[in-house]
Amino acid sequence: MIRVLVVHGVGLFRSALVALLRTEKMFDVSSVSGRTALRGPYGVPPHVYVADIDCRASSAYIERAASARDELGCRPALLVLASAQKPGSLRKAFDAGALGYVDKDGDPARLVDGIRNVARGERFIDESLAFDFLQAGKMPLTPRELSVLALAAEGAPIEEIASSLHLSSGTIRNYLAAAIRKTGGRNRMDAVRISQGAGWL
Repeated sequence: MIRVLVVHGVGLFRSALVALLRTEKMFDVSSVSGRTALRGPYGVPPHVYVADIDCRASSAYIERAASARDELGCRPALLVLASAQKPGSLRKAFDAGALGYVDKDGDPARLVDGIRNVARGERFIDESLAFDFLQAGKMPLTPRELSVLALAAEGAPIEEIASSLHLSSGTIRNYLAAAIRKTGGRNRMDAVRISQGAGWL
């Protein structure tokens, strides 16, 4: 029996995934919203986490799980649901130690196959995500440029970003100019849009 823990912040989506996976007799499926214990609702670590990398609650949970494997006493496999044309999201999942990558627009049977593979410790990548994987290593922005863009995305003016990051306003302008140039954006909001679309931000 493979214990599967579905992590998603949207209840309807989470319930649909659980209903789908429970049709497989070899899966013992439970779910969490992303704000509960890493061990899941029964206090037992899963064999496989299934998480939507584009869901904010799932992303936060993935980061916690990746850093708390000693606490769990085991290394549950991580399978992420991803969207095509978002190489930045795939990179985040890879950095978190994900073994499986399933296209959210793909056949549900691929998810079942993916869970079985990662439960055995094998890597699983949907063919439709292969090109995005090639692009995932090409994220052009530095961590500092990303943090500046993230604050700009929230509408913070340059002075406020500078204060938050303990940098001068001129340095923030330089980071923004570099981010705009590297993303090919017309201005800072265009750079934000491009970065969010690629899953970098």
